[in-house]
Amino acid sequence: MSVGPRARVMYGAVLDAEDGAIEVGESSIVCEHAVLRGDVSLGDHVFVGPQSTLLGCRVGRCSYLATGVTVLQEAVVGAGAVVAIGAAVHARAVVAEEFFVPPMTVLVGERVFAPGDPGLPEAIKEVGFAKVAFGVEADWEDRIARYERIAEVRSAQFAAHADDEIVG
Repeated sequence: MSVGPRARVMYGAVLDAEDGAIEVGESSIVCEHAVLRGDVSLGDHVFVGPQSTLLGCRVGRCSYLATGVTVLQEAVVGAGAVVAIGAAVHARAVVAEEFFVPPMTVLVGERVFAPGDPGLPEAIKEVGFAKVAFGVEADWEDRIARYERIAEVRSAQFAAHADDEIVG
């Protein structure tokens, strides 16, 4: 893990590299109760708002991620981009440089979906999220089997840290 000069990680933020690395660039800010997990890279001068979740993603310099934003595995947020309040950037999505993802929307691939858009489930299906995020191959239609396997994978990953030593 590396935290650049003048970067700030606020109270209650969680930075958990798991088997990867977390890089926080120069003068970047990670606000209260944000979670950065897995291989996460923040460029210089990035703002990550309170209660945001970033999982295995890359965020370009001078990007602004507002309160309650989610950025999933293998997503890339281009330099100067804005992900507004409550928006989500799905796995493998690419946010173009200086692009604005509107509040409470979901970006899948390069397309923005409003809540309730009937095309959203199909777009997420095409991403293959269970495979990208957890290495689980399962039929989209068999949610119970898929989520059962995902829970088993995550449980094993978290159990691997049961004997971790807390460094004071």
